[in-house]
Amino acid sequence: MLTPAELVWLLAAVAKGDEAAFERLYGATRAKLFGVVLRILRRQDLAEEVVQEAYVKIWNGAGQFNPGLASPITWMVSIARNRAIDILRKRSEASIEDEPSAMDVASDTPDPLERREMTEELKRLLGCVGRLEPDRQKLVLLAYYNGWSREQLAQRFDAPVNTVKTWLRRSMLEIRECLGLA
Repeated sequence: MLTPAELVWLLAAVAKGDEAAFERLYGATRAKLFGVVLRILRRQDLAEEVVQEAYVKIWNGAGQFNPGLASPITWMVSIARNRAIDILRKRSEASIEDEPSAMDVASDTPDPLERREMTEELKRLLGCVGRLEPDRQKLVLLAYYNGWSREQLAQRFDAPVNTVKTWLRRSMLEIRECLGLA
């Protein structure tokens, strides 16, 4: 996996039309994007189609990427995720009677009251993450915000993969307890 700085560089090169940089970017990120989309759509054929569309958008919109607003992987995942949700909504609209759970699909743009509640929830979550030891905070954020694999975390923290899994599990239990979800 490439570092966020390398991904920023690749996106800048893609914005200039560099096909080799795009191939490298695709190779480094396709598994992550496909995994996110597949979890949403639960159909491999649709997921492959959405990922392809996402990379077309990434190619065309690379010049609009702002590293000050988001990490490259977050920006790319949001493009793929939003497209997958659009597909899910379209499928749900066509068969709303057959798929009552379609009404549970979350909106990308919450109304103002929901947005305020979400902000309060986020503050609570960040407060709970802040209670963890600094190394565990980094571990959780790298895993769940940046999408690092257990192997990457093991290498970064110089620990066996099973130890990293245990640290993550314990950290998540502490966060759940702090949020009152335990």
